[in-house]
Amino acid sequence: MTENKELICINCPMGCRLNVTIEDGRVTEVTGNTCPRGREYALKEAVDPMRILTSTVKIEGAVHRVLPVISDGEIPLRQMFEAMAEIKKIDVTAPVKEGDIVLHDILGSGVNIIASRTMDRVD
Repeated sequence: MTENKELICINCPMGCRLNVTIEDGRVTEVTGNTCPRGREYALKEAVDPMRILTSTVKIEGAVHRVLPVISDGEIPLRQMFEAMAEIKKIDVTAPVKEGDIVLHDILGSGVNIIASRTMDRVD
């Protein structure tokens, strides 16, 4: 089965319009890219898109009620809702330093969820 997708490359400011042909779950052709990064983007994005996850978790004992967090790598877009459900379960206690891991190996992906801000303890 052949499928065609149109994508806009986000790897550089050019914003190339890519035409991607997919056969049997594999990218067989990419056109419209003006640099090799466009082809690389299409190969990944057309079949199994990946994303960095950003969110917040509850924090106790800090000036704010939530702590911003980010994944330290990309996770499959198809797992985003499941990952968010896991993040929603997290409660942390201040103090927390930027870069601290708040959830190890989310969904067995090898990717950690880390604090993206330092929050001191407030009594």
